[in-house]
Amino acid sequence: MSWSEMHPLLSQACWDTLYMVGWSTLIAVAGGLPLGVLLVLTDRGGLLQNVLANKVIGQTVNIARSMPFIILMVALMNFTRWVTGTTIGREAAIVPLAIGAIPYFARLVETSVREVDGGLVEAVQSMGGNTWTVVRKVLVPEALPSLIAGTTTTVVALIGYSAMAGTVGAGGLGDIAIRYGYQRFETQLMWVTVAILAVVISLIQFAGDLAARSLHRRGGRSGPAPRLRLLKAGAAGGAGEGGDPATAGVSKAA
Repeated sequence: MSWSEMHPLLSQACWDTLYMVGWSTLIAVAGGLPLGVLLVLTDRGGLLQNVLANKVIGQTVNIARSMPFIILMVALMNFTRWVTGTTIGREAAIVPLAIGAIPYFARLVETSVREVDGGLVEAVQSMGGNTWTVVRKVLVPEALPSLIAGTTTTVVALIGYSAMAGTVGAGGLGDIAIRYGYQRFETQLMWVTVAILAVVISLIQFAGDLAARSLHRRGGRSGPAPRLRLLKAGAAGGAGEGGDPATAGVSKAA
């Protein structure tokens, strides 16, 4: 197969892959971020400690993560048809991709949030901050570099899942590799597809690592004394407003 014949196939396949992965990532982040934070908050010693709820959520996440993606696609066919009206195509593939990625990303979020300095949480609580304030002003911002790295890992995993989804009619680069490279013995096209996937993954990993390092330098967990910065901000607010420093600190955090 000549390049002029391969080019339109590869162009459409690349767009289909990026479309599936892009939407799946957005849904996975939207669902996995609160789920991961909730796993931390409801754990023993958490701000919303609830052992039963934590075990139920944790077991649900574990079961969802343990299911091989190809089996998950088959198991969700009826749900996918109900949501999208079909089980074939890139829109249909987004449903199992997103559902499979949510528990995966939730565990990455849980790990990232657990690494946040507990002294920061105690500082905000001592100034009267509630759970939502702690999550919004401490847990998520301080874990952001690690969350970016987790998102990058999730995107890379989703690219692999999307290639697998191509084997059952989802389209994308996986579909090209199977339909032309394997079934029609177009070995050259298959290796070009592999090379494109390698380049795309390398670029995404590079961009994710760059963003995470940039956030670290601009004041993430490795920034200069985040606890002191927060306490100083509360104290300065209290002195500037002529009121109680603790009350002012709460208003700053909120």
